[in-house]
Amino acid sequence: MGVVEEEAGHARWTFRLRVSSTARAALIDEWDRCRWIWNESVAKSRQIHARNRTRPEDAGKETCGPAQLDRMLTEARARTPWLREGSSVPQQQVIRDFGKSRAKAQKAIRERLPQRQRAGMPGWKKKREALPSLNYTKRGFRLKDGRLHLAGGIVLTPVWSRDLPAAPSSVRVYQDTVGHWYCSFVVPVRVQPLPETGRVIGVDWGVREIATTTSDAHDLPHAQHGKKAQAKLSRYDRMMARRKPKKGQAASKGYREAKKRRAKTYAKIARQRQDTSRKWAKRVVRDHDALAVEDFRPRFLAKSTMARKAADAAIGATKRALTEMARKHGRVVHLVHPAHTTMDCAHCGARTKHALPLSERTYTCTACGTASPRDKNSARVMLVRAGLNPADAEGVRPPGALLSEAA
Repeated sequence: MGVVEEEAGHARWTFRLRVSSTARAALIDEWDRCRWIWNESVAKSRQIHARNRTRPEDAGKETCGPAQLDRMLTEARARTPWLREGSSVPQQQVIRDFGKSRAKAQKAIRERLPQRQRAGMPGWKKKREALPSLNYTKRGFRLKDGRLHLAGGIVLTPVWSRDLPAAPSSVRVYQDTVGHWYCSFVVPVRVQPLPETGRVIGVDWGVREIATTTSDAHDLPHAQHGKKAQAKLSRYDRMMARRKPKKGQAASKGYREAKKRRAKTYAKIARQRQDTSRKWAKRVVRDHDALAVEDFRPRFLAKSTMARKAADAAIGATKRALTEMARKHGRVVHLVHPAHTTMDCAHCGARTKHALPLSERTYTCTACGTASPRDKNSARVMLVRAGLNPADAEGVRPPGALLSEAA
């Protein structure tokens, strides 16, 4: 009898591209058309917004939704041969992306979110700043003989480091800051179940240690990838500052070389962080059936004194890697609200009257007298709030005691 595999949603599978000079020129031309359409959409949106502000009685009569922009694109392609030379698929996807970005910004305005939490209205895509990014739906590409054929006659060669698990529904072709080209396929993925272990774990996020868990063997220390490369980055920043061109002048060869070296260093740091988080997430998911994870949003740390160290920790990316790995292997994840997790006692549930300062690293309960490291206590609080409080110190629960659904 075969194993029944359940759908786990969709995932992106990214591959490096080998791009010829002809294909590169075609991709850049296609991106120029898409960038022009995006900027026209921005101009149209701002024009309608200004008109509605000056004439409130006519507000709502003229909108800038995807339907109106689609008509604008149809008219522009009819009268502009340069646009007709390119495929309509990525151009229509630019309209869709613009609509999503604009709707997200308008939703934040309606909900009256603080300015620092708003995504902001879509802005201009400048030629020397915006990197190429082209989206193709299923009718705009095909895979044949190991090569990627895009609408418009563009043929690319992916570096197939692994086989796709299923037929892709869309693909995004983009260039990174270093100048490398990639293709990112969206494919349906299936759950790959792992053997049950009967163990549970609580995860608390921090800056000194990226993740503190109820299991000492699964704590994730701060690797400090960014700090280790800071000397090299500072050197490249000084090189760029010395060679910075004046406004309106082209950048020198030395400036471009320093900029490329800095981009390569940042790309390496990102790969190191990703590798560390994925390996740790796989180990945690493999050894535990259920996870109680602090639903921590590290955005507020960006304006704190720990901003540099928090950014180097990449807590958000690590949390995302953990939840994606758990979903891939069918593990149960409980996202626990972080409020008062450092003030509650995991042993008796009592709450301190005042918040503990960051300098105080030991939690001592005034009710039961239990003393434990602050972050370890918070990790145990995650288990208690998720209803996964283990029966013994090893984090093992009796058989059948796990919850079947995520909280």
